[in-house]
Amino acid sequence: MMMLEEPDELLLSDLRNVVGDNGFSKATEAHLTERRGLFKGEAAVLLRPNSTEQVAQIVKLCAAARVGIVPWGGGTGLVGGQVKADPPRPILVSLDRMRNVRDVSPEQNTITVDAGVTLQTVQNTAAEADRLFPLSYASEGTATIGGGLAVNSGGLQAIRYGVARDLCLGLEVVTAEGEIWNGLSSLLKDNTGYDLRDLYIGSEGTLGIITAAVMRLYPMPRAKASAFVSVSDPAAAVDLLNRIQDESGGAVAVFELMAQRAVDFGLAYQQGVRLPVETPSPWYVLVELWGVDQSALDKWLMTALETAMELGSVSDAAIASSEAQRLAFRELRESLSDAQTCQGGSIKHDVSVPIAKVPEFIERANSAVTDLIPGCRPVPFGHLGDGNLHYNVTQPEESDRESFIARWDAVNRVVHDIVVELNGSISAEHGIGRLKRESLIQYGDKVKLSLLKRLKQSLDPQGIMNPGAVL
Repeated sequence: MMMLEEPDELLLSDLRNVVGDNGFSKATEAHLTERRGLFKGEAAVLLRPNSTEQVAQIVKLCAAARVGIVPWGGGTGLVGGQVKADPPRPILVSLDRMRNVRDVSPEQNTITVDAGVTLQTVQNTAAEADRLFPLSYASEGTATIGGGLAVNSGGLQAIRYGVARDLCLGLEVVTAEGEIWNGLSSLLKDNTGYDLRDLYIGSEGTLGIITAAVMRLYPMPRAKASAFVSVSDPAAAVDLLNRIQDESGGAVAVFELMAQRAVDFGLAYQQGVRLPVETPSPWYVLVELWGVDQSALDKWLMTALETAMELGSVSDAAIASSEAQRLAFRELRESLSDAQTCQGGSIKHDVSVPIAKVPEFIERANSAVTDLIPGCRPVPFGHLGDGNLHYNVTQPEESDRESFIARWDAVNRVVHDIVVELNGSISAEHGIGRLKRESLIQYGDKVKLSLLKRLKQSLDPQGIMNPGAVL
């Protein structure tokens, strides 16, 4: 790949002419700082195009000048994919002015949106048409469809509906040469050659810029049953998951595992919030069943819980008696990431292992990190229903934050070694970005890495698309 250049005044002037004064500005601190503060970057300018055609013109100009482009979605990424720190400075491209809902089709169960539309807007628009858009996570009010597809995000309901890739039928993409690929198909079956859609989903802006997408919708669930459950250990949680799935015929939409320490952090973070169950437990589960028959959902949930209680793997459960209570259970779960910021430094892991191996992973990882850093506090929680855990480690109570964070790579190694031994993945739903590039080299399949590099060279021969991310 060719060496990239610093944008000159002529290029900046041409870019200003493309987007106009309203779309041309300096990048703010928020645009140049990764959410956790691990990465801080620079950019020559922030461009905010208002159409796919403007995006294409931007890319053509930058390609001709060999200037790097960093696409910027909602800024909620956690692996530094949206921040370039090393020179030369790139052009930052935000699609926050591209927020049109192009089409809603309840008959086809699809919605077509610009990439700058937030997940929450898609959810609300779908609900107005009596449809469900199931991609959901804590940052959905800020995270965009384009960003979510770029990292193939997951969320709480992946167990039932899949991840972003599973919910996308078609894409519109501006290639690294400034061409516009219109792949906005709503077809479920289309075998006319290689699936370009799947190349761009999860590519983190390194092959092109996603500018629009056709997303799948589903019938709105008419009934929901929810419980906050005390379980003895992760193995008991896995057993409960299987028990409820068998009892309900696969009606589980949410199944979240939380260590006691994680919940305690959440309760301390949210003043006035109480533990939903009467007595503390070493582990908790949040479960939701979705369907159309409330009495059936309630019966399936209660039958599974009663059986688990008889076996001793469940000690207590709070059943949501209203929608407000169900949302309160979920809010406690969704507070856990932010709650850790009040407890000092936190070393994060977004990993997945086969569901049956989650208990072994947690036991081995807890032992490994506490051997490495005595007094550190493991805070495992996450989407047990699809094997994705946010295995976070908080600093010892009396330690220094900076010296603890300096051990990030060492902690990563011991955790990721166990993940790989268990046939898991070092990145479940956040991507590689710049944070995990070396880990991808260390743990990635060598043939796969070679293919990824060849794809990058073929589709972005000058290396202008999000330079330094992933590879």
